[in-house]
Amino acid sequence: MTTGHRKAHEERGGGRRGRDDRTARGARRGTSASSSRRRRREEAGRRRKSVTLVTVGLLLAGVCATAATAWSWHTDRDAGPKVVAQEDVPEAKDGSGLLPEAPASPRAGEPTVSSTSAASPSASGKGDKSGKDGKDRGAAAKGDGSPAPGSAAQQRRTGGPLPFDMPDRAALRAKGKLVFAHYFTPYPLSLDNASPGSDYYARNYLNPQGESGKHSAYGGLLRDRPMPTSPKPGDWELANLKQEVRTARDAGLDGFTLDMLSLSGKNWERSKDLLAAAGSVDSSFKIMLMPDMSSLSGVDPKDLADAVAELGKSPAAHRLGDGRLVVSPFKAEAKSVSWWTGVLDDLRDRHGVRVAFVPLFIDFGAHGDEFMKISYGLSDWGTRSYTTSDGGSRDAQRAHSAGKIWMQPVSIQDARPNQGIYDEAGNTANLRNTWNSAIESGADWVQLTTWNDFSEGTHFAPSLHNGHSYLDLSSYYLTRFKTGSWPKIVRDTLYVSSRTQFAGADPTGSQTKVMSLRQSSASPRDQVEVVAFLTRPATVRTTVGSATTSTDMAAGVHTALAPLRTGSVSAQAVRGGSAATVVRLPYRVQGSVEVQDLQYYAATSGR
Repeated sequence: MTTGHRKAHEERGGGRRGRDDRTARGARRGTSASSSRRRRREEAGRRRKSVTLVTVGLLLAGVCATAATAWSWHTDRDAGPKVVAQEDVPEAKDGSGLLPEAPASPRAGEPTVSSTSAASPSASGKGDKSGKDGKDRGAAAKGDGSPAPGSAAQQRRTGGPLPFDMPDRAALRAKGKLVFAHYFTPYPLSLDNASPGSDYYARNYLNPQGESGKHSAYGGLLRDRPMPTSPKPGDWELANLKQEVRTARDAGLDGFTLDMLSLSGKNWERSKDLLAAAGSVDSSFKIMLMPDMSSLSGVDPKDLADAVAELGKSPAAHRLGDGRLVVSPFKAEAKSVSWWTGVLDDLRDRHGVRVAFVPLFIDFGAHGDEFMKISYGLSDWGTRSYTTSDGGSRDAQRAHSAGKIWMQPVSIQDARPNQGIYDEAGNTANLRNTWNSAIESGADWVQLTTWNDFSEGTHFAPSLHNGHSYLDLSSYYLTRFKTGSWPKIVRDTLYVSSRTQFAGADPTGSQTKVMSLRQSSASPRDQVEVVAFLTRPATVRTTVGSATTSTDMAAGVHTALAPLRTGSVSAQAVRGGSAATVVRLPYRVQGSVEVQDLQYYAATSGR
């Protein structure tokens, strides 16, 4: 890890997101049961320390070998990285493409979305807020679980990975609605240009003993990583940033909001490179400057003005039609209105930069009014629980009534091992709910929170565990947000999501700090979810371990839930005895785990 990269993590401390100062204390409840659990883990960790070191060495060797034999990485000039897995999905001998019915034992657009679920004795969630009856308000890498090459289902798929045809960029931009994703500079595609099986992510972030055991207490810094990419010649960092820009652009995004963590060092250099990459790939892909006032809490206002002015010189910096530079500080309420007025005046008087100020708040409700007079628009960081993601309409109305634009947050999930806290996202329910909130609120802009903050598990960017699943699913709602119409479903596509362990699983390894549910979150739930995009009626079969549930679905977009069980997870849409499309989660659900991992994994049949 470079000095600049390490400094960024030190700046973040226990948690970059300001709301955690209030909520993390409640999440880390010091009950006698958790204290006892911690003592047992510490004792077990001491007993197994020597064994663990040997095991880690073997695991890393296995990771490298697997990377060399089971995966092949190649780069598409426009679409970014693709991951191709060699594992086959079981096929029926008659060529129907059907997955086997309930194996005996686990093996090593229309504007309506309906939802059905199988009863689960362990599910304790409050229910999907998509609607009282479970209805959503939306319209009707091969490693992310798509059918095996040559299968009947794969042969029938033509025309692309999405269930709809993506409109061209002109159509997406015609109404002036903009979608950005929050770019977090510590986690680019690669940190060292090494082979993915043995690069910095593999050795030090995913490995619980990485960085000399610095992250061992919470089982390692990360639970997922960016989609693996092969080493590149020349300026590989710039090439990888260009690749990320292409991936975001092709998903319909208009740009990134750039988290300005520091004003020097590696993250500062990467910020400048990101602007250069955007300008090189697509002149219409813009970078909105977002000074991070959680990390820059002690910054001198003149130094901040200088840094903003320097980055703002780039043609890729986001400006309004009248030439004003858009500046949207994260946790704006960390500084007073008079402090910000000084920064804006300094940018105008010393640098000749006129600013459209769009402050983003941790608590818009408490601070929004005082910032109205100096702001062009307003935003909030939002929530990550699927039962508390419906405040967008109220906030947007408040901003619009004051003559300001509103940038709505859209999120997937949030699980932070190093902070010991997580939210219950309800599989993709939070993603769908926050997008519907943006659509219904009349928001002007959207910020996906985040593109790549892997330490908080909030990433939309393609990843090792999720492939393109979340980004592809998001593109459907993005199209509705930007065009005003639900896109027509032209390809059967299934998205499956689940955790790979139970929410209450007690890790058996040396991890001593475990994540607790945020106090404002919905209750944990242990379920598998299938989001089905169907061109015609079909039966969707969901197999979890040895149990299969079948749900008859009409054409359109529907969700189905099944109880989480140990074993493999898969789903297929069946018509006339043949599988129209098939998806398999590449990771098995385990009953006993060494490391706590509460992120939802996802797969799509489209890739």
